[in-house]
Amino acid sequence: MSKTLTEIAELLHASDKKVQLIYAFNGTGKTRLSREFKEIIAPKDDGFDDLDGAEQALLSRHKILYYNAFTEDLFYWDNDLEKDIDPKLRIQPNTFTDWILRERGDTDIIKNFQRYTNDKLMPLFHEKDVIIAGKKTGEKTYPEVTFSYETGSESSGNLKISKGEESNFIWSIFYSLLEQVISILNVPEDASRETDQFNQLQYVFIDDPVSSLDDNHLIELAVDLARLIKSSDFAISGLKFIITTHNPLFYNVLHNEFNRAPKFVLRKLDDGKHDLIEQENDSPFSYHLHLKNELMKAADSGDIHKYHFNFLRNVLEKTSTFLGYEEWGELLPGVKGNRAKGQVNPYARVINLYNHAKHAGHEVAEVEEDHKRVFKFLVKEIDNIYKGIRTQQGIQA
Repeated sequence: MSKTLTEIAELLHASDKKVQLIYAFNGTGKTRLSREFKEIIAPKDDGFDDLDGAEQALLSRHKILYYNAFTEDLFYWDNDLEKDIDPKLRIQPNTFTDWILRERGDTDIIKNFQRYTNDKLMPLFHEKDVIIAGKKTGEKTYPEVTFSYETGSESSGNLKISKGEESNFIWSIFYSLLEQVISILNVPEDASRETDQFNQLQYVFIDDPVSSLDDNHLIELAVDLARLIKSSDFAISGLKFIITTHNPLFYNVLHNEFNRAPKFVLRKLDDGKHDLIEQENDSPFSYHLHLKNELMKAADSGDIHKYHFNFLRNVLEKTSTFLGYEEWGELLPGVKGNRAKGQVNPYARVINLYNHAKHAGHEVAEVEEDHKRVFKFLVKEIDNIYKGIRTQQGIQA
């Protein structure tokens, strides 16, 4: 039955689920849906009606924190057209960037940004004193940021980054804020939290975080986001997440990561209204087959990264379910048909090593050569399993 975006927002609001995932083509109305949803949670007449769209969205973090096209409106370029030597990315005054930079600094933002771009690309936030009625308040604001390539002792000087890098940078700020918010709200007692300004937060609405990444980085970002959301203790905070995207790959990674969460496809109808169609649990884009192909390419090229072990585990989980095993580890060599040993399979130990490194300080810097050989061996085993499945299906047909 066709519905207005307001009615669809009300349906999403009525859900008691921690995560809801929505796929929609560009131009369908994802950003407008996020606005309609915000109006339900934090309407304009609750004190935010005198602010512009971007700042209003971010101040609504008292009840809802959301990332969409309006978030990017907080940032704009001063290209220094007169001298063409000092381009700056200016930041509109807002509590969003000031809070995270004042309270947490820029370390996490830089780490997250460089992870998906280039570890030599360095952002530098410029701070200024907050002055009211001609007097310093003691607080700082951060009105602009510059970028440079840092290689050893050499620096490129200020440069203008690409639109894709800019989008990634803005997402990195939001993601760093979200990390801190979840960490704060996971503290059970309100009085023990380092700040009370997020105690009323009910929802996080994320609309297409970064669409300009290559497939590998996009998958890695989706896995990181899923892990962060899973770390949010729903029993303590009650925090709910709604994620919308037009990217099939991004959707499928999250589809697989949030196996039990409700998933929808949003369609725009000829009459201007919309349909919200709930999907079956199996991925409509054959995500597991895509991952298998990615694993094969990584094994063949030898270009193996930590996130490939996450893909490997996902494929094992999907395949074990299809074949009727209770645990994905039963597919590993030396385990099939031989459970109840009470020992962790050495192959499973390697896979878990790269899947469970959640904290930056404990992360494995890069994949060891021995583990790359294990990876290649297991990918070959998975390929043989799939060949066997196809053969069986051929015989049955």
